[in-house]
Amino acid sequence: MATLLLNPIAFSIGSLPVHWYGLILGLGALAGLLLAIREGKRFGIEPEFFMDLLLLGVPSAIIGARIYFVAFKWDDYKDHLVDVFKIWNGGIAIYGALIGAIICAIIYFHYKGYNFWRIADICAPGLLTGQMIGRWGNFVNQEAYGGPVSEIFLRDKLHLPNFIVDQMNVQGVYHHPTFLYESLWSFVGILILFILRRQRFLRSAELFLSYFIWYSIGRFFIEAVRTDSLAFIGPNWLASLINGLWQPMVWLGFEQGELDPMYGNVRISQLLAILIVIVAVTMIIVRRTTGRAEVRYLDPIYSTKAGADHVPDTVVQEHTAEEETTPAPSVSDHETVDAEDKKE
Repeated sequence: MATLLLNPIAFSIGSLPVHWYGLILGLGALAGLLLAIREGKRFGIEPEFFMDLLLLGVPSAIIGARIYFVAFKWDDYKDHLVDVFKIWNGGIAIYGALIGAIICAIIYFHYKGYNFWRIADICAPGLLTGQMIGRWGNFVNQEAYGGPVSEIFLRDKLHLPNFIVDQMNVQGVYHHPTFLYESLWSFVGILILFILRRQRFLRSAELFLSYFIWYSIGRFFIEAVRTDSLAFIGPNWLASLINGLWQPMVWLGFEQGELDPMYGNVRISQLLAILIVIVAVTMIIVRRTTGRAEVRYLDPIYSTKAGADHVPDTVVQEHTAEEETTPAPSVSDHETVDAEDKKE
């Protein structure tokens, strides 16, 4: 059976090719933007705020993703510095993209006078949506796949449609569709975040941290199936610990993707995923126990740089409702006070 290779170029504008990968990433960014705008309206935040954030955040994410990848593959680039800028040849990392986007967001939110955690909470489902859609760019490029697997596994065990099974046939060998695993994991995570953000118990920062926890757990287990992981040679105890934590995947019938022992025995994304989960859980606990999590997710959001005429509509409505429910002093109350004054 011949290998089906989708054309990575969607169309060309003159001599400029437009790749499916870029279009899919753009679609993911747009979907994430629309989710953020919709949720932002509940807090009286203008859509332009999130549009400007996207315009600044996407380039920052791309730069961060490239720097992250090049830093861990420096030996491949140090003698060919011009290749550092050839991002169209591949070589970006999602954790680097998140770092770049977060740095940009911190600066932008501070400039606009918003608390970082409040806006980050709103953006969390949108980030996961962008990642869910963006992984299909890897599908088109036939990259970021897992180790070898039988065609029967894909068709009869996973019941995948033909177009996915055929695209996972790389030079006559079928591979795990890790892009699909991560995309589905992200989809479930989006539903969980949608449910969480409607709960009264949820405090500020906890939705954003929950996003990191959920994504990192999935990334930890999926990463080891891949064959293109960034890695380093670490102590044996660390490699054994990570392999032990990954053991549930073995019980499910999965095997780790090939990793050259001369290149490394610890996958960077797996180690980073563990650290992120630990840090995120610790932050939630510390913020709760120290009283730094008093603000709830559903509380109004204010900008310290907004004037009185820019108070969010939701805040105005809330205060109006409070005034309407506060009983005004009755005539009898005034008469009682006057009577007491005369007695004195």
